[in-house]
Amino acid sequence: MEQNIIEFIEGNRVAGICFLNEKNEPHCISCFYVFDKENKVLIIKSTQGTEHSALTGKKSQVAGTITPEQLDALKIKGIQFKGEIIETEKLNSFDLSKQYYLKYPFAMVMPGYLWAVKLTSIKFTDNTAGFGNKTIWKG
Repeated sequence: MEQNIIEFIEGNRVAGICFLNEKNEPHCISCFYVFDKENKVLIIKSTQGTEHSALTGKKSQVAGTITPEQLDALKIKGIQFKGEIIETEKLNSFDLSKQYYLKYPFAMVMPGYLWAVKLTSIKFTDNTAGFGNKTIWKG
């Protein structure tokens, strides 16, 4: 993965992620994440009982975006990504909780569970490097 993409993902903290349920209806969430660059995984914490919680335990495709919290219209930067949910049984091979709770220690006292998205493709737009500048990555 290109260094400019890694730095952008690590420099931000909120992603928008869209799921499709069994009726092919979209459901989108905004969430804090931690990026595991070695495994190219976004680690997320959610609460049981949410509409998307039924969709995070099984392998499925998702899409999403990451943008800075402050946007400058002339210096737009952002990522569009595709990925797949890592099945619950496979999550144990990743050290998710340590990474997540180091970045968000307040989340330890909040109820919920960790899940992850394995990134499969990214389009990074960076107008600070020239209007329409894009870096594409496929995993």
